[in-house]
Amino acid sequence: MDGTKWWFKGREFTNCNCAYGCPCQFNALPTFGDCKAVIGVEIGEGMHGETRLDGLRFAGVFAWPGPIHLGNGEAFPIVDARASDAQRNALLRILSGEDTEPGATIFSVFAATFAKVHQPVFADIDISIDMEKHRSRLHVPGYIDQHGEPIRNPVTGAEFRGLIELPNGFEYFRAEMARGWSKTKGPIELDLADSHGHFAELHLSSTGMVH
Repeated sequence: MDGTKWWFKGREFTNCNCAYGCPCQFNALPTFGDCKAVIGVEIGEGMHGETRLDGLRFAGVFAWPGPIHLGNGEAFPIVDARASDAQRNALLRILSGEDTEPGATIFSVFAATFAKVHQPVFADIDISIDMEKHRSRLHVPGYIDQHGEPIRNPVTGAEFRGLIELPNGFEYFRAEMARGWSKTKGPIELDLADSHGHFAELHLSSTGMVH
């Protein structure tokens, strides 16, 4: 692989338009035939070459007219306004898959499926991800309003807990299943309600998921 080496540890909440559990996690076709998703990530610590990424945030809005692997998708990246020029460049290179072995992470996999990547914006990203309570909020003024919470039993209302482990995954090793709501504005407008969500601790690098 040519490019700058990177790694980071962080946490994410992702909300897509699929039913709870998202068949895409199991190499199956999406629930409704197409894919729409909103993701928010908060980096705990990380490096891109000599550039530190600690505490930075990024978000993305994505849409594909069919299953992801068939391509023709579009992406709208949002990067933390607090990031320096070097940090902005680092995050955009990571998100574009430029500095990642082909197919090694979700970033390089997704990048291969985009027909259009909208101009990134640098904005205030207000994000809160509580891994223990399985609740999250993501607000990017003018672009994203999202929240996630546990799935509930439809009869009793009790919170349901379910996990997925993907030892050979390219995004996470373990994820907590949840549900989410997302409304977006800008180049990709979505309105997702009570659909699949997941919480995950991330540890990714330019060569793939770190175990």
